[in-house]
Amino acid sequence: MSDLNLTHDPARRSWIESANHADTDFPIQNLPFGSVERDGRARAAVAIGEQLVDLSALAASGLLTPGSDAALACEAAGDGTLNRLMAMPARYPSALRAALSDLLKSDAPQRARLEQQADALLPRIDAITPRLPCEVGDYTDFLTSLHHTERHGRYKGLADPLPPAFKSLPIAYHGRASSLRVSGGEIRRPHGQYRDADGRIVFGPAPALDFELELAAWIGEGNALTQPIPVDAAHRHIFGYSLLNDWSAKSIQWFEQVLGPFLGKSFHSSVSPWIVTAEALAPFRKAPPARAAGDPPPPAHLVGERDAREGGLHLALHAQLSTRQSREAGLAALPITHTHLDNLYWTFAQMVAHHTSNGCNLRPGDLLGSGTISGAADEARACLTELTHAGRDPLRLPTGETRTGLEDGDEIVLSARAAKPGAVSIGFGECRGRIAAALPYPLGGTEATA
Repeated sequence: MSDLNLTHDPARRSWIESANHADTDFPIQNLPFGSVERDGRARAAVAIGEQLVDLSALAASGLLTPGSDAALACEAAGDGTLNRLMAMPARYPSALRAALSDLLKSDAPQRARLEQQADALLPRIDAITPRLPCEVGDYTDFLTSLHHTERHGRYKGLADPLPPAFKSLPIAYHGRASSLRVSGGEIRRPHGQYRDADGRIVFGPAPALDFELELAAWIGEGNALTQPIPVDAAHRHIFGYSLLNDWSAKSIQWFEQVLGPFLGKSFHSSVSPWIVTAEALAPFRKAPPARAAGDPPPPAHLVGERDAREGGLHLALHAQLSTRQSREAGLAALPITHTHLDNLYWTFAQMVAHHTSNGCNLRPGDLLGSGTISGAADEARACLTELTHAGRDPLRLPTGETRTGLEDGDEIVLSARAAKPGAVSIGFGECRGRIAAALPYPLGGTEATA
């Protein structure tokens, strides 16, 4: 593959030993970007094994050639967020990854100098508070799994469970960027209107709370208003990917949804802290699955030679569930979903091309969600609604508990791993969230507080 370079070399090892462990998400071949809290400030960083490289400290270290693409890219992250870095042409973050790879490789001549920079190399990635990696201006969530869409259509009793447009274009809705949060912490149960078991419309803490296992693409370079992005140019506009949990209050969503999801989705969405760059994933590119016989071909503006050749990824995704009772009993989290990116009907390049086909402009830091990545197999059902057949077949847990929706204290952990023979496997880190009880609803002019 022409896009491979020395940063992908499977023989390369790091002098940071934790980066050489077979099960690490962050070997030297990955080097994902993120933002962390340090001394009360946001600091852009890169993950390597169990440690971090602080990019602001690296920029001040003198280890990067002044005026080089790598140095300019590092300086662009000096405000603690990645927006300026993401906005740069791809050669700049690529040069920074290459420079970091050379500084961190096992035979790096500058190892001693980097180790002496006390502020540049941070230990204990799990002891650092993560932040959103960038400021998110817009968030669009797609609906691109045929199996997820078809199942939900059947649960709703639709004569045709697939929307008429599903096989002609990537369906999407405009999400709420302000309630995007980085992995960890509480997911507060929202209030809303829904139909109860007797069909009455009630208002209160939402039952039927659910997770949705998704992959998110982060936009790097944007496009000018009125200027569509061709499908085979889309890769130049995708900076990288993270895990996304599009938490859903299905009871609210199914009652309110006329124009599209609203309050059933906008209360909280979680993303994993680290952006795995599109460049790091180059060894894992693959052709997307072929359409089923009899399906209409995609329209010409969503067809590209490059996308047909490598628009997919060798990427497996997983979800685990633990409950308050299971944790108190010392039980491991229960694996409940094992799926693959092959279960998307549309590629991310097609999503970008469709999103901009009317001239809509995307900006650095915009987030595009894949939609729930459910497959045909039972184990590939990627939300609790599907896992329980919309509540008709409760999920039975080792503790003896059952679930048709997430209860207070339940915790969902998403993970993903790219793997292919001949390449070093890389991961995404965790996307974690624990359900917390609804706050008392403010009545009589009294505001609720977290």
